[in-house]
Amino acid sequence: MRMRRLFGLLLAAGLTLAAGGVQAHPHVWITATSELIYAEDGSITGVRHAWTFDDMFSAYATQGLEGKTKGSYTREELAPLAQTNVESLKEYAYFTFAKADGKKERFNEPVDYFLDYKDQVLTLHFTLPLKAPLKPKQLVLEVFDRSFFIDFQMAKDNPVKLVGAPAGCQMKLERPNDGTASAQKLNEQTFMNGENSNFGMMFANKITVDCQ
Repeated sequence: MRMRRLFGLLLAAGLTLAAGGVQAHPHVWITATSELIYAEDGSITGVRHAWTFDDMFSAYATQGLEGKTKGSYTREELAPLAQTNVESLKEYAYFTFAKADGKKERFNEPVDYFLDYKDQVLTLHFTLPLKAPLKPKQLVLEVFDRSFFIDFQMAKDNPVKLVGAPAGCQMKLERPNDGTASAQKLNEQTFMNGENSNFGMMFANKITVDCQ
């Protein structure tokens, strides 16, 4: 079975498109849901993501994969692919950035990861444990791609859940404005270098949790 690294493919595709002078951004679309996970003592321990890829990229990523049932793949059949994918996420800081009371926090490597395939699209599930449990008054979690090669959009229904959070915690989600039209005016080299290398920050999904 030929294994593919989803995020390695993204970079390779990006370089190819840049060489060809293609100007449109982004190139891959992900619909995301997130769960913030709390321990019994009220500390936050990590975040659980589910990222559903667009149908075109899903078709590209599964090309050459063989399943027992034509046009379908089990979680077990996708397990090696899931492993290579989550391993490649580290290079991009898992596209997940956290601050606790204004201080940057880091994550351990993903756990409980798997891919599933439904309605001809791939969804990557994984959990990011924090380096250490935290009890901040305010937690800010942002999900985005700095280069805006990938467009992360939080799901319309139930995009974020607090799992086991204390009763005094309140969450709000700030979705990015649609800046795709502006992005298309810039070429690939602009995104890779210079003042716009972090252009994707304009399209960050910002989750803020305030706890009393």
